[in-house]
Amino acid sequence: MSPTSLRHRYGNNEAAKVIVVVTDVLALILGLWILMYLLDANRANDLVRVVHGAARWLASWSHDLFTFDDAWARVVAGYGLAAAVYLVAGHLIAGRLRRLNK
Repeated sequence: MSPTSLRHRYGNNEAAKVIVVVTDVLALILGLWILMYLLDANRANDLVRVVHGAARWLASWSHDLFTFDDAWARVVAGYGLAAAVYLVAGHLIAGRLRRLNK
């Protein structure tokens, strides 16, 4: 989301903008790990290890929540659920803050 669209959507409410940016970054990290997993990224690579560690911590509450037989389905469902929850919750909270400050 560009700074202009953030300004349009959340007005001058700085807290709402920060919440949106932070939750978008959290979801991006989770999405990046899903992509790295599906593309079989080299787990010995430092960047892959950092992203995996951050994603695992962010999705610790949803890790192994689903018991699909295929590992890729567990990764997509578990980490994808966490990403969706962060996005929805962050944008709902930011929208609520914007409405409260009008």
